Amino acid sequence: MQDTPRTILVQGASRGIGLEFVRQLLARGEVAKLLATCRDPKTAAGLAGLQQQDQRLRVLTLDVEDEASIRLAARDAGKHVTHIDLLINCAGVLHEGEVMAPERRISQIEPGSLHKSFAVNAVGPALVIKHFLGLLQKSDQAVVANLSARVGSITDNRLGGWYAYRMSKAAQNMLTRTLAVELGRGARKVTVVALHPGTVDTDLSRPFQANVPEGRLFSRQRAVRQLLDVLAGVEMKDSGRFFAWDGSEIPW
Repeated sequence: MQDTPRTILVQGASRGIGLEFVRQLLARGEVAKLLATCRDPKTAAGLAGLQQQDQRLRVLTLDVEDEASIRLAARDAGKHVTHIDLLINCAGVLHEGEVMAPERRISQIEPGSLHKSFAVNAVGPALVIKHFLGLLQKSDQAVVANLSARVGSITDNRLGGWYAYRMSKAAQNMLTRTLAVELGRGARKVTVVALHPGTVDTDLSRPFQANVPEGRLFSRQRAVRQLLDVLAGVEMKDSGRFFAWDGSEIPW
C-alpha cells in the first residue's frame, strides 16, 4: 500500500479487532481520515472516546444486516471524504448467547443460525463493498480486506463441525475471489484480499480458547499489528488471495 496520506474505512469497529484497527491506525501518521462504522454509535464508548481525541476519526451508523443503513452510511461518507484507499470488513458472528452456537453435528443445524451467519459474515461485506465501491474506485490504489478465518478454507477443513460459520466464511471467501476478478479489470482497479487473523482474544473466540495451543492465542493488539504488516505488503498482483496473519497463503 502507498505511504502517502490515506483515507480508511473500518466496518464493524465498535469492539474487538475492529476497534483495535481504529486505535492502531490513528497512531499512524500516514492516515489522513478514518471512517469507523458500527450499528449504534451511542453505545460504542470506545469509538466515542477515540473520536473526541482525534478529529481524523468520524463514526458512521451502519448495520451489515440492513442494506438501507449501508446505503445511508456510504452517502454520509461521501460528504466527508473524496475517496477510500483501504476498506477493512471486520464484522463477524460465530455465536450469540444461548440462541446460536457452533454445531458439532449436522443434526444441530438451525435455519436461524445459518441465516444469521450468512447475513453477517457473507452478505454484509458484499453489500458494504457494493455501496462503497464508488469511493474505492476514486482512489489510485484501493485495497479491500475481508476479515475471514482459516475454517472457511474447504481444502484445509480436516476437523468438520462449525457448519454455519464454515459455510458463511467459505461464501465470503468466494466473494473475495470473485470481486478480485471483476475489480481487476478496467482503469480503476481495486485489490481484494482475505485475511485470517489467527485465534484472537475477543468475545467471538472466548468460549473456545481452552484448546488453543500455547503461544497461538493472540491479543487484539498483536493480531491487528500482524494484519497491518501483511496489508503493508499487498500489491495488485495479490488480489484474490487468502493470507494468514504471518503472511503465508491459505488455500481456498
